[in-house]
Amino acid sequence: VLELLRGVQRGSEDRKRSLSRLRWALQNKETQQKFVRLDSSIRTLIGLFTSSLADMQMEAARCLHELSHSSDAAVAEACLPLTSYLLTYLSGHSVEFTELCLYTLGNLVVESKAVRKQLLPQGIIPVLASCIQSPHQAVLEGLGYVLSQLLQAKEAPAEIIPLVLDSVLPQHMLRLVCSGLKAGIGAAVEFAWCLHYIVCSHTANAALLSLGALPALASLLLDLASEIPQDAPEGLELLICPVLRCLGNLLTEETGWEIQIQDERLLIALFLILQCFLQQHPFIVQECLWLLNNLTAEEPFFCSALLSLDLLPALLQLLPCSQRISVLVLMILCNVAEKGPAYCQQLRWQPALPMLLPALTQPDPEAVGQCLELLRLLFLHWPEAAADFVRQGGHQALEQHRSTPELQERARALLDMVGQPQGASAFSSCHATLSAF
Repeated sequence: VLELLRGVQRGSEDRKRSLSRLRWALQNKETQQKFVRLDSSIRTLIGLFTSSLADMQMEAARCLHELSHSSDAAVAEACLPLTSYLLTYLSGHSVEFTELCLYTLGNLVVESKAVRKQLLPQGIIPVLASCIQSPHQAVLEGLGYVLSQLLQAKEAPAEIIPLVLDSVLPQHMLRLVCSGLKAGIGAAVEFAWCLHYIVCSHTANAALLSLGALPALASLLLDLASEIPQDAPEGLELLICPVLRCLGNLLTEETGWEIQIQDERLLIALFLILQCFLQQHPFIVQECLWLLNNLTAEEPFFCSALLSLDLLPALLQLLPCSQRISVLVLMILCNVAEKGPAYCQQLRWQPALPMLLPALTQPDPEAVGQCLELLRLLFLHWPEAAADFVRQGGHQALEQHRSTPELQERARALLDMVGQPQGASAFSSCHATLSAF
């Protein structure tokens, strides 16, 4: 390593060859650590990185990029003198050179808070904002990578996201995500995750909602679903996942913005995505169900659409898939049942009760507890459902939970409910007792 560094410093005709060999050597973790401990090693690379010789400049950039891959914070901090130059060269003439600078920045940001702390006063956010209108896909993907690393930092909600919101970045990120596959899936994926990290901070949701994020992302979801199944490009699930999360989390805001997306086609899109990815990417199923839960939680529009479009049987078929999926399905059914007698009557007409009996025998207390809550709502709003439940053997299914500590109180209350004559006043008196569960 020392010999290679001397070859680079001597300025001989073999300097470029020495740089190239050094780049390959710096792929090794131990070599990286030894290199940054050598006197003037980083200074020498920065000198070549800022030189007027384009070929030397590119080779030095590649060496620095290899160093940035190190998971050792000491290596990242040795590169601190490099950050201002990296920002300066983001407006460079070469796409490949700009791309290298972006990924080097992103890698350094991941490993070192000291690097992040230095970059903010150096103006990294305004510089990135100027890059986001680049026509080059490779530059946009690299920019998305840097932003996603910055937005995942612990200090992001307090120190980074406010700066991002004060720039033009959010509207351009939203535009690039919603252009979807037209601008290239790589950049769209990176910026979709950036929006997700911003939404997760909760401090920025009002700003994103005012930009029209809800209808824009809902429209994108309709477009993505239309690509399924025949023309779906590889990696489509990587874009669908953060889009679903952004929509689901934005809907947790108590702002009334959900009226902007009251479109039955959104449910059809969700079930198309569910069907497409159920076998190969089951994590997408959970994301779809989480969004469906938030759509149906407050607004009766989507509960009505779920029933009128006859999507309930497809939802019930997901109950046996996994414990987590089962819980989400039951939460959605509870949202529907909470809307009152008319909704519960339709649930009773569907094959819901027979599907709930196996759910009561699951080993997962959360799934069983959610099932008990659904039964409570059904019995409360439509007492005839209690008689149906008993006829199908539900009484015995409830009996087995009498001795389960976290479930026994609810199980006993439900047994009291099904033990009353049909339509008796005990149903209304139990509501006050059970609502606390």
